[in-house]
Amino acid sequence: MNRLFVAKKPAGEICSRFLAKLKRKYNVKKAGFSGTLDPFASGVLLIGFGNYTKLFRFLEKSPKRYRATLWLGAKSETLDHTAISKVERIEPLSLDKIKKEMANLCGKVSYTPPKFSAKWIDGKRAYDLARRGKDFSLKACEMEIFEARALHFASPFLTFELALSEGGYVRSWAELLCERLGVSGCLSNLERMSEGKFLFDGEKPLDPREFLSVPFNRYKGDKSDFEVGKKIYKNEFFTQTPGVYAVDFGEFLSFVEISADDERVFYIINGVELA
Repeated sequence: MNRLFVAKKPAGEICSRFLAKLKRKYNVKKAGFSGTLDPFASGVLLIGFGNYTKLFRFLEKSPKRYRATLWLGAKSETLDHTAISKVERIEPLSLDKIKKEMANLCGKVSYTPPKFSAKWIDGKRAYDLARRGKDFSLKACEMEIFEARALHFASPFLTFELALSEGGYVRSWAELLCERLGVSGCLSNLERMSEGKFLFDGEKPLDPREFLSVPFNRYKGDKSDFEVGKKIYKNEFFTQTPGVYAVDFGEFLSFVEISADDERVFYIINGVELA
C-alpha cells in the first residue's frame, strides 16, 4: 500500500513505537515517518507507507509550527519537563519585555542543538549518548524563526506559538529566550501543529503531488523510457535549466536531476506508483 498521511502522535509516545501501532492498524509492513518528535511532545507526524517513504526528501515541510508552554524558573538538563532538577522563584517579568525578547529572536538565529536530541554523532543518536553520560559536543547550527507569538502568560508559565525552519529546535529557542530574560526555564508542553501545509485531518490519504518542494518538468518522450530506465537527455525535456525536477506520468511520479555540465539527465527516483 502506497499512502501518505498526517497522524497525530500523543505525548509520552516514542515515534517508532507509534509507527508500529499504525503499521498494525493498517496492516502494512513498509512504513516510515519524517520529522522526529520528542517522546514528551505531541502533534503532527508525517507518515508514508510503501514506496511513498521515498518521497519525504521532496516534500515541502517548512515552516514547522509549534505551540509550547515554557516553565520559567525550572531547570532541566533535557530542556523539557522530563528531567527537572531544580525550580527557582523568578523575579516578576512583564509580558512586554517577554514579547520584545521574542521579537529579537526572530529571523536567522544561531543555536547549539540540545544534547538530548535526535542529532547523529558518529552513527549514534545524541540522546542515546547523553543518557549514557558520554562526553560529546554538538556544532552550532542556524535556524530561521518566521514567527514567534505569545499566547498567554501567567507567571511562571508562558504559552507561545513558534514557526521555524526544518531542523530547528523549539527547546533551543526557548533556552535562548530564557538567557535573554535572565532566568532558567524548560518546556512543560510541546505540540507540533503543522509542517508546511501538512495538517492533521483524521489520517486522510494525501496526494504527494500537492506538497512537492521541487518544480515539475515535462518529458517529450514516452513514459516507457522511465519504466525501463532508458538513458535520457536534456533536449528531451521542456525545461532544461539545471536542477531537480518531478516528472508526473499520471500513473507514477519520477524525479530527475538536470546538470549544468552534462547533456545526460540522471534519475534520482525512476518511478513511484501513485495510489
